[in-house]
Amino acid sequence: VLNRRCVEAAVMTGLALNCIINKKSLFDRKHYFYADLPAGYQITQQRVPIAVNGSLSYSLCIDNKMSQMVTKTVRIKQIQLEQDSGKSLHDDTRSQTLVDLNRAGVGLMEVVMEPDMCCGEEAAAAVRELQLILQTLGSSQAVMAEGQLRVDANVSVHRPGEPYGVRTEVKNINSIRFLAKAVDYEIQRQIEELENGGTILNETRAFDSKLGCTVPMRDKEGKQDYRFMPEPNLPPLILYDARSLPANMNHQQVVNIDWIHERLPDLPSVKRAKLVEQYGILPEHSFALLNEDGLTEFFENVVKQTQMKPKKVIGWILNYLLSYLKQHSLTVKESPVSSFLLADLLNLLEKKEISSTAAKQVLAELWKGEGKTPLEIVKEKKLELIQDEKELEQICQAVIDGQENEVIVVVRG
Repeated sequence: VLNRRCVEAAVMTGLALNCIINKKSLFDRKHYFYADLPAGYQITQQRVPIAVNGSLSYSLCIDNKMSQMVTKTVRIKQIQLEQDSGKSLHDDTRSQTLVDLNRAGVGLMEVVMEPDMCCGEEAAAAVRELQLILQTLGSSQAVMAEGQLRVDANVSVHRPGEPYGVRTEVKNINSIRFLAKAVDYEIQRQIEELENGGTILNETRAFDSKLGCTVPMRDKEGKQDYRFMPEPNLPPLILYDARSLPANMNHQQVVNIDWIHERLPDLPSVKRAKLVEQYGILPEHSFALLNEDGLTEFFENVVKQTQMKPKKVIGWILNYLLSYLKQHSLTVKESPVSSFLLADLLNLLEKKEISSTAAKQVLAELWKGEGKTPLEIVKEKKLELIQDEKELEQICQAVIDGQENEVIVVVRG
């Protein structure tokens, strides 16, 4: 039975990616032997998928400088619904293969992009933007490490003006960082192979993250090997819009494209523009806020509780707090420094009760998670700025009196 929620998620994703939603799409059966699909076939959409001809805009840094960003676009060929397969676990030590069937038959959405990217960095940036869109829509949690989002990267090389070369497919890449490495490695491998007089095989490869290279898995099957046929158990999928929806139709039994379109949330690009407009931060800072899960909410909570300007707040979060988080491989949701504590600290700094150097010391103490407030740490470590001029004069005089020889030398000099 077709899963209604899967259809709605696919339509929502298609609309977010500027696709044409097909009001009639078809299901096909792929009779290719899957060791990890008990049915012996996979249901997919090979002839007429649910969405086609879209586009995805993404941004990336030039020379790793956040202040220099360019926006690029990759065309979306199609979005199709299909069944997920299980997972084969190869144990070379015992010469056996185990099969995990937990995901076999579960609804899967596949987004197919056109060959509009030319390096690992571009592929990684595009997939990261897609990941943010999926998470914003609620189409998927899209956590790659948990198998909720996987990437198959098709890579080919060719000389300028010549047709595309033979492509290889690097399957099931499970992190954005590995995607960039796998694509760049495969590009270089194919170039070297051709320059040495070799040929590129149309094959499926895997990325070995420990070795940092791709390794062969199997020869690539042609379409004839899949033996496609119309899926006999699923009729065509019919979708409606406001104009085509029959008056007597039960709304619970149909998917209305216009109804879904009206309820689309703000996409990441819109959220970034709003952050820049509302808080006066730099565009590159808006990317940093959205790229870290939960960081936008953390930033906004700090801004609400502090007298410091948003531009300075974002500087403290990105330059100091985020560096702690990355150093300890934590997310902002796991941070021992809450938005409330950071706001308290920044208020002390803004009121000139402590110096910037002292504030960094307090942040380091807060990171220990001992339950102390910024003010308690300031008093305990005697980090307050001295405002009394007489007290400052006494301290300076005491330093001079204790360094008589040095003072004589300076005066004579």
